[in-house]
Amino acid sequence: MAKIKKKGTTGQAKNFITRTQAVRKLQISLPDFRRLCIYKGIYPREPRNKKKASKTSTPSTTFYYTKDIQYLLHEPILHKFRDHKALAKKIARSLGRGEVGDAARLEKTGRPRISLDHVIKERYPTFVDALRDLDDALSLLFLFANLPSTQTVPPKTIALCQRLCSEFQHYLIITHSLRKSFISIKGIYYQATIQGQDILWLVPHKFVQKVTGDVDFRIMGTFVDFYTTLLGFVNYRLYTSIGLVYPPKFNVNSDEKGGELDAFKLESSGIEAIASIEGQANGHVDSKQEAGQTNGHVGSEQEKGQEVEQSDAQRHADEIGRLIAADPNDDRDDQIMQDEAPTDIIDEFVVQGEGADVLDQPRQSDSEAGTLFAPYSFFLSRETPRQPLEFILRAFGCKRVSWDEVLGDGAFTHDEFDPSITHQVVDRPPVIQDESIQDETATEGDHMESDAVSKPARSGRMPGRTYIQPQWIWDCINQGKLLRADLYAPGATLPPHLSPWVKPTKNTYDPTVPLADQENSEEEEVEAEGLVDDDDDPAQVGLDEDMDSINDHGMDVAGAAESEDLSVDEEFGGFASDEAPDEGAAVEEDDDRTDYQRELEAEAAGLPYTIVGSAAAAASSSSKGGVAKKAARKRQEDEEELERRKIMMPKKKRKLYEKMAYSNKGKDEEARKLRGKRRRLEKV
Repeated sequence: MAKIKKKGTTGQAKNFITRTQAVRKLQISLPDFRRLCIYKGIYPREPRNKKKASKTSTPSTTFYYTKDIQYLLHEPILHKFRDHKALAKKIARSLGRGEVGDAARLEKTGRPRISLDHVIKERYPTFVDALRDLDDALSLLFLFANLPSTQTVPPKTIALCQRLCSEFQHYLIITHSLRKSFISIKGIYYQATIQGQDILWLVPHKFVQKVTGDVDFRIMGTFVDFYTTLLGFVNYRLYTSIGLVYPPKFNVNSDEKGGELDAFKLESSGIEAIASIEGQANGHVDSKQEAGQTNGHVGSEQEKGQEVEQSDAQRHADEIGRLIAADPNDDRDDQIMQDEAPTDIIDEFVVQGEGADVLDQPRQSDSEAGTLFAPYSFFLSRETPRQPLEFILRAFGCKRVSWDEVLGDGAFTHDEFDPSITHQVVDRPPVIQDESIQDETATEGDHMESDAVSKPARSGRMPGRTYIQPQWIWDCINQGKLLRADLYAPGATLPPHLSPWVKPTKNTYDPTVPLADQENSEEEEVEAEGLVDDDDDPAQVGLDEDMDSINDHGMDVAGAAESEDLSVDEEFGGFASDEAPDEGAAVEEDDDRTDYQRELEAEAAGLPYTIVGSAAAAASSSSKGGVAKKAARKRQEDEEELERRKIMMPKKKRKLYEKMAYSNKGKDEEARKLRGKRRRLEKV
């Protein structure tokens, strides 16, 4: 006789465990169980059959894997939770006895500290695994770095998040790892490439955040504790890989003055081999030279000496290169230039044919991305967002970023009229200038001779300087090249700011392509005949005039009215009289009869009717009706052919095709509406 199986010992009942059973098995409270699951990365699971997985008559709602809970039994953090519980009992006993001093001493010195170092090593066995999971960590830490301090969000947590985020930004600035950015309503998106891994995170705008009470900051604080430990490990590995000391020195006085990024002073660790290998592999500039200069400032004398030091081999190679370049008559120059010609030129994939797929273009090299703004000097006006602009400009090679003194410390210069500034970022309407102050036709020598011209009034502009709006910087880095500055001049209508991660696909609206290249044949015919109404969709044009396309038994109100009006006009010749009738009165009488006839036909068809009362409207409707009928007839034939093909398809494939057609129809409708909206704007 086979052994009788006991209920709840096999199958899903054995593989899953409820949350209540897990808390009882671990002998901890529910909040501690939540913290432990967040630290270890254990999440609820959904069984196939809740009724079979539950050991009670009422199916539970939250299940976990039994093996995961069994794994938590050997976690060292459990002992810290139990020590904290024992400490709470001691503090309660001391308060009950009236020993307030002992309770304060126990709370200050006896609190157990939870270390998450071993958890980071367990969850991320390799450094690449940590980089792949850095998206959510950066988004949450940048969010807490911008929150105001409250009872639920202590100031220490905010300061820690700010420090870790600034250290990560400094690494991106030195290695030029930032690739793309996009401004949205939620905030500013950034994407960086570190060791081949794309990291995307969101930074909120610099506004005063209002902390609401419907957010559980205890759970978010648990994630912050874990992510701060993770980012600390990542920053240490990134800094040491390029030969920098971690953590960098922090200047409190500069931070209090609003220096932010300038408050950190990076130092070289003296490991030249790692830094040189890293720079040669990624095409980066020497990290020591970058670390010694922060926004154009020169470092100490020791750092200058380190910059001057070079190996003999490197010095010898540089000397040979200078000798070869200095001899213009040597025949070997051409051969050397051909042999040493740059072979890392990026090839572009050209689309072959109309229906071919658009291939992703190769990415920009690190050296090109790091020198996009290197030759220029920028000045940020007071109304522009200083923090993101400074970070982006410095990450793309700009060494001289200036701003007004009220925006904080750390600028290259606070003088707005410094002649070395080439670009000024402005986000306000243009100011009418006085012609006597600035002369557009003056030469450069004339500007240097007169102080009134070289330093105009506060409301004027500096000659020879390019004034742009902030969007120009974002669009330049997303496209990997410098765009036309006149399109982003102050007061100009800016081009659309598009997401660099959304690639245009077939049959979708692309704002960068001219409207004529996106319209289909039907829309082109309608546009050529002038049938597009400002309030109607191009696909719906002619449906009111052509009722046959909507209902097979309906009436063509416009066509029937016109035909019957003509027949009435031809048959009715008026009453015979000795005097000739007035032509104007006859025309008005005919128009009244036409309107009355159309109103009766529209009422019989159950449609609203608006009296036009002019022959021009009738002629226009007749011309519209011809093209609309032709388009509707073509659509009807295509639908009939499609239905015939669908009949021959299997049921499974037919349902799949219907789902695809439904989604494609929605996309086409959305693209058609966007094209119609753009068409109306271009008409205005």
